[in-house]
Amino acid sequence: MDTSQLLADNPSLYINRELSWIRFNRHVLDEAFDERHPLLERAKFLSIFSNNLDEFFMIRVAGLQRQLSKGVLKAPPDGMTPAQQLDAIRAQLLPELQAQDDCWHKELLPRLAEAGIVLHTYRDMSGPQKEAMHRFFRTEVFPVLTPLAFDSSHPFPFISNLSLSLAIIVRDHHGKELFARVKVPTNLFPRLVRVPEPDGSTRSDDSVVHLVYLEEIIAAHLDMLFPGLETVASFPFRVTRDADLEIEVDEASDLLTTVEEVMEQRARGRTVRIEVECSMHDGICHMLESKMGVPESMLYRVGHPVGMADLMQLMSLDRPELKDAPFLPSVPAKLADDRNIFDAVRRHDILLYQPYDSFTPVVNFIRQAANDPEVLAIKITLYRVGSNSPIVNALLEARENGKTVAALIELKARFDEENNIGWARALERAGAHVVYGVVGLKVHAKLCMVVRREKDGIRRYMHLGTGNYNATTSRIYTDFGFLTCDREIGEDVANLFNFLTGYARIDRYNRLLVAPVTLRTGILERIDREIARQQQHGDGHLIFKMNALVDPACITALYAASQAGVKVELQVRGICCLRPGIPGTSENIRVTAIVGRFLEHARIYYFRNGGDEEVWLGSADLMPRNLDRRVEVIFPVLDPSLKKAITGTILPVQLGDNVKSRIMQPDGTYARLAPAPGEEARNAQSWLVEHRGTWHGRNS
Repeated sequence: MDTSQLLADNPSLYINRELSWIRFNRHVLDEAFDERHPLLERAKFLSIFSNNLDEFFMIRVAGLQRQLSKGVLKAPPDGMTPAQQLDAIRAQLLPELQAQDDCWHKELLPRLAEAGIVLHTYRDMSGPQKEAMHRFFRTEVFPVLTPLAFDSSHPFPFISNLSLSLAIIVRDHHGKELFARVKVPTNLFPRLVRVPEPDGSTRSDDSVVHLVYLEEIIAAHLDMLFPGLETVASFPFRVTRDADLEIEVDEASDLLTTVEEVMEQRARGRTVRIEVECSMHDGICHMLESKMGVPESMLYRVGHPVGMADLMQLMSLDRPELKDAPFLPSVPAKLADDRNIFDAVRRHDILLYQPYDSFTPVVNFIRQAANDPEVLAIKITLYRVGSNSPIVNALLEARENGKTVAALIELKARFDEENNIGWARALERAGAHVVYGVVGLKVHAKLCMVVRREKDGIRRYMHLGTGNYNATTSRIYTDFGFLTCDREIGEDVANLFNFLTGYARIDRYNRLLVAPVTLRTGILERIDREIARQQQHGDGHLIFKMNALVDPACITALYAASQAGVKVELQVRGICCLRPGIPGTSENIRVTAIVGRFLEHARIYYFRNGGDEEVWLGSADLMPRNLDRRVEVIFPVLDPSLKKAITGTILPVQLGDNVKSRIMQPDGTYARLAPAPGEEARNAQSWLVEHRGTWHGRNS
């Protein structure tokens, strides 16, 4: 058996994917503890930590529970069965949830109060404040509430996914205790309700803000919901359901309608977690477990408030001194002042690095195409575009101007289906050619092609990226965008669109590496080339920056590179199933992760190649789903000045971070990097903000 097979069959060389993700989310929680962040930004990280956990349970834990119920025995490369993974997830999460609670109550709440953002319990409010909340409850909240009893004549009420509820015990005049549930209408009212000053007066600004949780207002007025009964106790709780509902594309005659039906089913999926406030009576906990058909291990006692994702509401307060300092993203000089983008791209390829660079040139690229009389067609892939999308509005404008518009909208983009359905219908009404995806594959590639008639013939202009065509996330995700009119790249993109919208089957591409056709083999062949170079000349070097490293074949290839002596530097923001630093296997591999102000989302694949360096950017992580079950694209940076900007500036800055970077240990844990005595502190994201635009290359 060869070395690669021995590596592939050794579970001790792999870290469990789910446990690796939990460690990543702990990095997010650590940012909430970091006093270098402004106060509201720290609360934001608590919210992100909680929101990430919600999705983790809805998708990953739900999948493990399905495997367990179906008796699936096949283990991942690390060898852990579904039952073992579920046990390990709970064991690893419990201290994280306690740390989250400690951060909120011991660190952030007192400091928020000192800063004039006071979160009250209902009982500690003044008389005038309680009177104001009584009026608010009576006139606005009370009319929309529906108390649901549970007894022999009332079935246990259905509780939808992620909805916040109150479990209530009331006592009748015979002394009999009864159970009821009231849904907290956070879809209609803010979770954090603003209350007046202690004397009843109001402010016109946010310099001092008093807030109280909506569920506390409801709990204080249960006598109005249950007149004639005594309220014994009430406790907030929340249910998480399986949201990973597969769409059987082969059986769907109308994919759009099918996706809409699946979205409706998501709210009613199988229960995968119950969160209860830690003070909830054991009897109610057992009753909830019984009625929802879950074991005790799926119930989590958490601190107040239940569901901290709603703390994101605090970011809407007008308190700029408690948030990150804003900055003006740069724009390459060749694209400034409404210059003709096509003229600029015809002269030189252009590299954009959001959020340090503005996303506006990408919007302007499509907007200029929409209004340019020489443009014949625009083709684009849309995965997560968000609401009120300037990109889609520009495409609609192109249709108004008679351009041919073809849009592949991935309806299966999880949790963005509703937005995508809306945009698909709007584009169809405008006369665009709309394709919903490819049977058996999810389209994750980020591509836009503009076809333009010029004096010397038809020319294709392309934007290729690592992130979505989403103006909102472009301000908080780090991503590359690339503008080019390279002829061979243009042929590749045209062929790929023909595959996406028609029946074309392309086995090879000139410049691009495309999954599921050539991307996996392209990466593995280049790793093998670096191994051969190391064996002959001793100068092998790989640098990969990505969101996740899971694929066993790629991990095995990287182990082989390390064993050959190749220097391997990996920066993996999230899941990493490779173990670095194992003597004889991975001692030449270093793995770091950066979690900071922005979400690291860009993918860079660097191969030293004996000095003839290759730099690839794109949409794909090294995961089986990306390499085998998605349409993905990574593309080469060919312009020497842009390549040098990445290899000489961006990558060294990222790899040299000693403030927001963690270094992975062989056991899968991480150690926070810190400047050595006398060493300069290097925060990569802060440096890139301060030096934004330095990577634009010649004639920038």
